[in-house]
Amino acid sequence: SFAADAGRMSTITADDEPHALLRLLASGARAGALRRLLDSHGSAAAAVSAGARDWASHGLNADVCQAIRTPDAATLAHGERWLQAPDRYLIGWRDRDYPPLLRRIASPPAMLFVAGDQGLLWRPAVAVVGSRAASAGGCANAASFATALAGAGLCVASGLAAGIDAAAHHATLEAGGATLAVLGTGPDIAYPLQHRPLLERISDAGAVVSEHLPGTQPLKQHFPSRNRILAGLSLGTLVIEAAERSGALITARLAAEAGREVFALPGSIHNPMARGCHRLLREGAALVETPGEVLAVLGPLAADLAKALRGALDAPIPCPQASPEASFPPNPDYNRLWQALGHDPTGMDDLVERSGLTAAALSSMLLALELEGRVAAEHGRYCRIGA
Repeated sequence: SFAADAGRMSTITADDEPHALLRLLASGARAGALRRLLDSHGSAAAAVSAGARDWASHGLNADVCQAIRTPDAATLAHGERWLQAPDRYLIGWRDRDYPPLLRRIASPPAMLFVAGDQGLLWRPAVAVVGSRAASAGGCANAASFATALAGAGLCVASGLAAGIDAAAHHATLEAGGATLAVLGTGPDIAYPLQHRPLLERISDAGAVVSEHLPGTQPLKQHFPSRNRILAGLSLGTLVIEAAERSGALITARLAAEAGREVFALPGSIHNPMARGCHRLLREGAALVETPGEVLAVLGPLAADLAKALRGALDAPIPCPQASPEASFPPNPDYNRLWQALGHDPTGMDDLVERSGLTAAALSSMLLALELEGRVAAEHGRYCRIGA
């Protein structure tokens, strides 16, 4: 029984990895502390077996340590029941299935629950976001762009909210495309409640993602953190309609901070739902009027990502035995990037300044080099591996 778990911490094995991940997450520890713990021990099972003194040394306070030692039985039981259903996954920070684009944001989640096709987390995606109180025209634009982007092979990601999010999800599903819903609740909780059928449909035909335990109800503070995952999984974020104070603007800001592309549709000066987009445009977002303009920017990035991921999936990631310069792609930009990198972690802004390349171009090349084992990335900073 779960009540007996505290007595078997010292004997947790690799077979208990999902249980151990659940146990760590249910403790309420912050994602950063959990990542440090997993990095230190290599697995959740080993981390749970390490004991309270070790947990404290990784920044976990006394309440969190006590929660790991004596977890809530009902919470763990609910999580394990959810995972027992088909096409349900819990991907930990140290798991090879952890999406590489998400690994490179400033504060990646320590683990992810996924319902549906977990391979979509590795697929080139565009986030389509906007107002919950969208106009009919805004919803029509979201549907039109989502249909075209999905038809071009991109995964359309959004947050399952009312308005623009729902329009993008529905249109992508109707077009037979791939859609990804990132939730601010547990992976089994629809918010708003009337989107339960949409949640189930996306679970069946796409993928649902959450960093929260099954059963977690909607809390206001969860949605800004949800937006960082949505931005982090996507090559770019497209804002259709947004008020001046909008969660979509948070997603756009987080996308820009991660070196991803940000696009915005202009609107009428009389429409309050266009003011957020106009603000983004003043701050440097790309003005787009057609899906083709989005594809012109994201297409090359998606091709580079797909090439890198194919290499990662078809064969083990090699450890470099010699200087990588000898086997770079025939593209001088890679050598400019390599010269800009050092063995000390370097942020994206410094790499842009040193190399003269755009953040979007650097993001694509850094991902390729990371998957080849030539670059290490942590908390949005990058360094060489090897000579």
